[in-house]
Amino acid sequence: MIEPVYFQILASMLFCVGIYGVLARRSAVLVLMSIELMLNAVNLSFIGFARSLDSMTGVVFIFFIIVVAAAEAVVGLSIILAIYRTRKSLNIDDFNLLKW
Repeated sequence: MIEPVYFQILASMLFCVGIYGVLARRSAVLVLMSIELMLNAVNLSFIGFARSLDSMTGVVFIFFIIVVAAAEAVVGLSIILAIYRTRKSLNIDDFNLLKW
């Protein structure tokens, strides 16, 4: 059986890669992909804890995180598509829609 510490190390590395992607990238699609990567790192962490505790609670949390990630992807991509149609750019710096 794989020890939970290995799940946590892998999850923390994936989460750090996701944080780097959110902070360093300027494309809105790549930022959404990085957020999905961070959500999957949290899922991996829950899997490690659920396996070590022999509990189904982690699996229930994973189900809800997957539902939230799917909804975030649908809403986020539709907003990005609508902004792209008006601005013709996917650069986050160009998304200044709230300025007067």
